[in-house]
Amino acid sequence: MCIFCVRGESSWCDFRIEVMKHLSPRQSWDLLQATSDAILIDIRMEVESLYVGRPPRAINIPWYEFPDFEADGAAFVLAVSREVTRKEQIVVLICRSGSRTLDAGEALVRAGFTNVVNVVNGFEGDLDADDHRSTVNGWRFEGLPWEQM
Repeated sequence: MCIFCVRGESSWCDFRIEVMKHLSPRQSWDLLQATSDAILIDIRMEVESLYVGRPPRAINIPWYEFPDFEADGAAFVLAVSREVTRKEQIVVLICRSGSRTLDAGEALVRAGFTNVVNVVNGFEGDLDADDHRSTVNGWRFEGLPWEQM
């Protein structure tokens, strides 16, 4: 039983779904444009953010990094805390496909952040039939602004 679930009925829970907001890339961009103190955190590894590209003004705070690929939730929460002025501030999280952001967002919510947003489908989106990204959905697919090193 999960103590964070509203229904309290599962160990791999709906906590992330029930507490975090889940917005499309377009909705996330619109929210960032309409809310001056909202911040966008790119949780991909630094090399992903630099070479694959990222939305403008995104702050890179990796959920995990090469070569360990092990998340440190407490370190992540601390790094995000340094970027915000208050835990009620809107924090928009983006990763490659919208998966890592679920774990990172859960860590923030458990730490008391109240306005965490997951960018559904992330920056590159899902794989297509040929195992390519950015052709089905995601930030780049939707034609939203992005920059690359």
